[in-house]
Amino acid sequence: MHHTILREQEISMLRAEIEMLMLERQSLLKTVGAAARFIACLDSRKLPEEACETAERLAKSLNQLSEDTLQDALERIKA
Repeated sequence: MHHTILREQEISMLRAEIEMLMLERQSLLKTVGAAARFIACLDSRKLPEEACETAERLAKSLNQLSEDTLQDALERIKA
């Protein structure tokens, strides 16, 4: 009986953790989608050099994501 209660508590804690991670994933996908859209709209010829370097770093990070993840991110912002 005591083992069953502990097992149920563990399952409940795992559910709560998974829900928290899923909410965080959704938030991160929205952020990535917005960043990808922002990079796509930039005209690097009009950016200061420092901003251009930062945009390049961001673009490289975005390009390292899987195509599915990037597509999910863009769908979250309806881009």
